[in-house]
Amino acid sequence: MSRFTLDSSRARELVAQVSPDGGGTGSALSRYATIVWSCLVEPGDSIAGALVTGWGSEQALRAITADTVDPRAAEALGVTASEFRRGLARWHPRLDDSRVVAAVVAARTSGARLLTPDDAEWPHRLDDLGLHAPLCLWVRGSVAAVAAREPFVALVGARAASSYGEHIAGEIAAELAVRGVSVVSGAAYGIDGAAHRAALGVGGTTIALLAGGVDRAYPAGHTRLLEQIAAQGAIASEVPCGSSPTRWRFLQRNRLIAALADATVVVEAGWRSGSLNTAGHAAALGRPLGAVPGPVTSAASAGCHRLLREFDARCITSADDTAELLGLVTRVGSSAGDAHGDARTRTDDRTRVTDALSFRAWREVDDIARRCGMAPDDIVAHLGLLALEGSVCTEAGRWRRVATAGAGPEAF
Repeated sequence: MSRFTLDSSRARELVAQVSPDGGGTGSALSRYATIVWSCLVEPGDSIAGALVTGWGSEQALRAITADTVDPRAAEALGVTASEFRRGLARWHPRLDDSRVVAAVVAARTSGARLLTPDDAEWPHRLDDLGLHAPLCLWVRGSVAAVAAREPFVALVGARAASSYGEHIAGEIAAELAVRGVSVVSGAAYGIDGAAHRAALGVGGTTIALLAGGVDRAYPAGHTRLLEQIAAQGAIASEVPCGSSPTRWRFLQRNRLIAALADATVVVEAGWRSGSLNTAGHAAALGRPLGAVPGPVTSAASAGCHRLLREFDARCITSADDTAELLGLVTRVGSSAGDAHGDARTRTDDRTRVTDALSFRAWREVDDIARRCGMAPDDIVAHLGLLALEGSVCTEAGRWRRVATAGAGPEAF
């Protein structure tokens, strides 16, 4: 057995680098033990989950690092002697103090914070995963955003998304973000990226859950996007900084996306898409599940049609449909029976913003605010939606309308 020991002063020193609440000796040891556990286990390890839930992270770590340990000690927690021995065989090769130090240094360097179930900001939605719940989260950005009480929606889908899929994902994400819904996804190419960018574009909150460490941008092409997400929302992972994404970690990451969100919508997915894995976790958790239909000839929508046919997913065609899935009250006049419903929902404030814009002259937000009598922050949100529709364009912080077929007279 390893002679790995828990040193109080060492624990306080390391914990202080990734947690503003180092606490007393006991608190520091507990948090340090949680860091060690995050370096020992792969995501979703239910045996580790049972030990940490039953004994606490510190006592559980002491139990597996003792010179002499009785495998039967964990039987009261529902862990058999055989399961305990197999757990030790998995964990002990990683029981290296240098791994823990490297993870803490990487977290401190990248500005990541340790979040544990003992923290007030812990997102208790994740507790629904039971023994498969993460032992901790490493977070860059706003930890408050991860635990916000506002509704969360997961928008996921194919990496090789079509322009149709990306357009729908962006439209739904933007409109929900304007309404105060946090958009959760996995920062991948395709649907994930479209959802994140749309939420950011209207000043909303978005959260990216990664399969690797939060200090590593993956995919590399989304480095800038991930920085924007961290600045305006949060990026989080259950694996420590320095960890590489693997196929297993991607599959296990999907359970966090489903658990963190109040509802999951698959926008576009092939027959065997990994997004169906996320949908399966949502269904297993009893979370509302939706899918966006596509052309019946499109292989990129085959997975969505499968969810609609075989898994009783709700048909999602708009942000209003998604709001209903979340249990939110939809806007008056949005029913399918009203042929003018969609047009009417887009009047009022958005029409006021549009009327205050010119087809020829560039106008700043403050000028638009004076013309339409609205707050600048509200105007920015509406401008983001109008930009996604292609109705307006921007240059150097100024805005103007874009001429389209059927456009009305220029606003004065």
